[in-house]
Amino acid sequence: MQTWTERVVQGDDLRIRVVEGGVVGAVPVVLAHGFPDTSRVWDGVARRLAERFWVVRYDVRGAGGSEAPVAGGSRGYRMERLVGDLAAVAEGVGGPVHLVGHDWGSVQGWAAVVARPGLFRSFTSVSGPDLGHLADWVGRNRRRPVTVMKVLGRSWYIAGFRVPGVAETVWRVPAVRRWLKAGRRELVNGLGLYRANMGRGWKPRQVVVRVHQIELTKDPYVVREHLEAAEPWVEALTRSAIDAGHWAPRTHPDLVARHIEDAVDGKWR
Repeated sequence: MQTWTERVVQGDDLRIRVVEGGVVGAVPVVLAHGFPDTSRVWDGVARRLAERFWVVRYDVRGAGGSEAPVAGGSRGYRMERLVGDLAAVAEGVGGPVHLVGHDWGSVQGWAAVVARPGLFRSFTSVSGPDLGHLADWVGRNRRRPVTVMKVLGRSWYIAGFRVPGVAETVWRVPAVRRWLKAGRRELVNGLGLYRANMGRGWKPRQVVVRVHQIELTKDPYVVREHLEAAEPWVEALTRSAIDAGHWAPRTHPDLVARHIEDAVDGKWR
């Protein structure tokens, strides 16, 4: 029977809840979740990975058992803060880690491996592109406006998220929260991720950490072009595919875990 322990890490400017377990002394794997989830989205994946690795997952600021910014509005969710939290979690493990990110966990993961490459042995990205790489892709494909609009149109909901009051009103509806399998705290606080970071004029940056992308072929939000945006900017990039939707960590945990294991082991090279 697996045993999981909780601890609190001092993040960039607030306290972050961490859950860890697995094989003591084994290779460490850190799991970062996205919107509007908590670290619970990784439950099934973590159980399998814990058979071989030391698995660390944490609640992103504003979610689960982690503290939320009190002052400054959405500025408390700026990428620099998110990276600071993630770095604090990784440093607390005691050595370079294999990072896995889903959705916004992946978006901040890209920023983290650029800002603090020495903390990471590898990065596995699931349904979350780097914002600078995506901006560069749009520029490189400006002569293909229809293709660009089709790709950007996958993120149609972001426009509503950035308007104060609109999404908050929707989140009051219990049926919506049940459909998203999310709590109102995570939904409301998570809007800060979009409001603090979208439209900041992100620039692409070179990634020296080994990266593996898991493509979810039925994902309605992130498609192949989002993944291909990274190709000019990653020195060691591999990719595998799973026939699943956006929340594959919840719906296909064993399969996602297997792909992560293979990425950590370097089998996709």
